[in-house]
Amino acid sequence: MTSRPARQPAPAPDSGRRRAGLAKGAGRAGGANLWASGAEGGVPRLWTRDFGLFFTARAVARFGDMMLPVALAAGLVGHGGGAGAVGAALASFTASFAGLVVFGGVVADRFDPRHLMIGADLVRVGTEVLAASLFLTGHVVLWQVCAIGAVNGVCAAMFQPGLTSTVPRIAHDVQAANGAVRTAESCMAIGGPAAAGVLVGVTSPGGVFLAHAATYLVSALCLLLLRLPPRPGRPAAGSFAADLAEGWREFRARTWMWAVIAVWMVFMAAAWGPAVPLVATEVIAAHGTGAYGLVNSALGAGMALGGLVAMRVRPRYPLRAGALALFGCFLQPATVGAGCGVAVISAGFVVAGAAMAFWGVLWITSVQTRVPAAVLNRIHAYEVAGSAAMLPVGQGLAGPAAGAFGASPVLLAGAAVALAAGAALLAIPAVRNLGRVDAAETAAVLRPAGRPRADRGRAGA
Repeated sequence: MTSRPARQPAPAPDSGRRRAGLAKGAGRAGGANLWASGAEGGVPRLWTRDFGLFFTARAVARFGDMMLPVALAAGLVGHGGGAGAVGAALASFTASFAGLVVFGGVVADRFDPRHLMIGADLVRVGTEVLAASLFLTGHVVLWQVCAIGAVNGVCAAMFQPGLTSTVPRIAHDVQAANGAVRTAESCMAIGGPAAAGVLVGVTSPGGVFLAHAATYLVSALCLLLLRLPPRPGRPAAGSFAADLAEGWREFRARTWMWAVIAVWMVFMAAAWGPAVPLVATEVIAAHGTGAYGLVNSALGAGMALGGLVAMRVRPRYPLRAGALALFGCFLQPATVGAGCGVAVISAGFVVAGAAMAFWGVLWITSVQTRVPAAVLNRIHAYEVAGSAAMLPVGQGLAGPAAGAFGASPVLLAGAAVALAAGAALLAIPAVRNLGRVDAAETAAVLRPAGRPRADRGRAGA
């Protein structure tokens, strides 16, 4: 889930002209956060050195991640495996990630999340090189591939929570930053699989794993070069269980947050999750593999479009606008379930992708601007765990449900659930009435403890 805006008003003057620089401290609306700003003439500047590094890290890493399923499928099938082997390899990652991301949030709040992210990337450089050696030498054993996937899932669980708390530290305009990153990741979701297919043909699946390892190395280097401001007050060094419990209390205390996650879990399990495998089987059976590639590209293009729109559109009530956009997600399962042609399916996927990305940007921006920095990683981990846990459940239920009722009825039921999810979000007052936190307004109160309200003579981070 994620966010974006257009142009922020300049910060109000405070006994003269205030420079937009680094600020952190106590925030409004029940939250404190870290904000970084690079401003010229009072206009927030998104493309600072640090944001450029972070943007590069995310885009390159996403490109590599989207190559992985192609390499796994080609490699395992080429060594006698089938759909079950590919599913087991992917599930090993998902299970360890969903099961440990909450603990990753606690660790990220206790220590420097950037160090955890760099460490996770470097470990994954090693695991992908190891996977490449298995496929290049022809000694492919499924349990070894699954073990590598599980380690990668642990690394992702340590990496993911820090992403959310890093953005407000490097970008004054958090929504625009989220939109830019989402747009890039969506473009990489289109290019990654295509590049992997070319690499498999030119080299082998092992070559794709080596390329994947290189993307993690680039990501780690970019994160290492970041110059981040100090973090606000860190949680007291209590027990691990106490920190975990505190994160849960903070999560439960925000009705708008746990209500969204509750709805999202149903949406993932009954709509988006089952659509992933069923769309593949139905589109390929009816229109061929080329058509399936086309509609997936349409989905990625829609997500890129949604990210761009979210960079500019700044609704007064972000989650209300995002929930309205989510109604468009019903077109993904509905067009396939109704047996539409490729052109109609592709158009539906563009709309669904744009809706999902637009909601995601507004959602993550709301989290980043309304949650205290000291618990942000833990709260984000809880919401990610809730969302991620139900996606494989939905994917797992797709086969049995399609066998019992037919693929088309299951897809159409998923479309109905998507519409119901949007309606449910709009029906919750805490969700639909959650207001936007403006960057200028937030920056005025989010400043380092014990430091003056204005730093004169320096610009940028």
